[in-house]
Amino acid sequence: MDVYAKAPCRGPDHLLQYLARYTHRVAISNHRLIAFDGQCVTFRWKDYAHGNKKRKMTISADEFLRRFLLHTLPRGFVRIRFFGFLGGPRRSKMLQLARQLLQVKHEPDAPVSTPAQAFRCPVCAAPMVVVERLSAAKVCRLTAAHRDGFHDSS
Repeated sequence: MDVYAKAPCRGPDHLLQYLARYTHRVAISNHRLIAFDGQCVTFRWKDYAHGNKKRKMTISADEFLRRFLLHTLPRGFVRIRFFGFLGGPRRSKMLQLARQLLQVKHEPDAPVSTPAQAFRCPVCAAPMVVVERLSAAKVCRLTAAHRDGFHDSS
């Protein structure tokens, strides 16, 4: 059986950048979050139906979390970046092979940033500190507790 694979129209670099947009993004980036008053979340969004205009939306915290969690993978599903040629210990060998097959020159990887460099305030550039990491299960517990008027101490 023959497989037809059309050449990427703008070259391999464009193709990899295109795929990266879908494999390495979170549901909403921090710079789009504008405000949270304890009840409602305000964020920026792009209205594709009306000329890509940037708009602001304010919704309840519960609705924001509901929409955000729609982007959480169900148990047993794996993100593309953790699977296939980008997954695990074979990543560097497979990327090297992909570059060779695509006849792309390898550029040295960017230096790895330290945690202090990775988390900087986008406004004042001061170092930011991770206070807590929330799992999807804890977010669900907190949302339920908030809705029921209780506070989760765990």
